[in-house]
Amino acid sequence: MSEIDLSVVIPAYNEEARLGATLASVCTHLSTTPLSWELIVVDDGSADGTLAVAAAAAGAEPRMRVIRWPANRGKGHAVRRGVLVSRGRQVLFTDADLATPIEEFGRLRAALSQGADAAIGSRARPGSRILVRQHPVRHLLGTLGNRLIRAMALPGVADTQCGFKLFDGDKARVVFGRARLDGWAFDVEILRAFARRGWPVREVPVRWSHRPGSKLRAHHYLLTLGDLCLLLCERR
Repeated sequence: MSEIDLSVVIPAYNEEARLGATLASVCTHLSTTPLSWELIVVDDGSADGTLAVAAAAAGAEPRMRVIRWPANRGKGHAVRRGVLVSRGRQVLFTDADLATPIEEFGRLRAALSQGADAAIGSRARPGSRILVRQHPVRHLLGTLGNRLIRAMALPGVADTQCGFKLFDGDKARVVFGRARLDGWAFDVEILRAFARRGWPVREVPVRWSHRPGSKLRAHHYLLTLGDLCLLLCERR
C-alpha cells in the first residue's frame, strides 16, 4: 500500500455545472491539512461535459485522477470503482454536490481516531444542522425509507443515506470488493457488511443542505426497496 493518508472518492453523473467548484473546494481544504491525499473522480457515463471538467482539474492537480466508465451504472458502482483503486489509509466518499461541506471531514476523522472503522455523516443525530431542507415529499420518502432500513437491515443507524462517509481504507477495500449493489441501496450493503464483521460504525452529526439538481427520483425509492429485499435474501 502507498503511504497516503486519505483517498477522497467523488462519483459524478452529469455534474458539469457544479463539479469544478466542488473539486476546487475539496482540493483547497485538503491542502490546508497535514495529510497526504489523493482525489479520485469517477465519471459514471455522463452525457454532458463532466469528463472534460474533471480532466481539466486533474491536469492542474497531480494528486487528482479521473476514472471514466462508458455507461451509467449507478452511484453504488461508481463509488465501488473509486474505492477499489484507492490507496489511502482512510477513504472518504462525498457527493459531487457537497451537500455536506468538506470541512465536516474533521468530525468523521475524529470518530475513526476514537475506534470506529466507519464514520458516517448523519442528518438525524442530535447536533446535526439542516441548513436548506428538502421538499416535504422528498423528506417524507427519505424518512420512511430510513425507518424501513432500520427495521429490516440496520437497527440503530438513523441515517444511512447521507453522501458523506469515511472508512478505514483496508477494511473498505475488502467490503467494497465483495459488494454487488450498483444503485442507491449500496450504502446499506456496505454498512451492513461492516456491522456483520463487527467493525464499529459511528454516526456523526454534520451540516447538510439540500442542493438542486439531485439525480434521485421517486421511482428510485422503489428500486432501492427491491435492492434491499435482495440484500436481505443473500446468504453470503
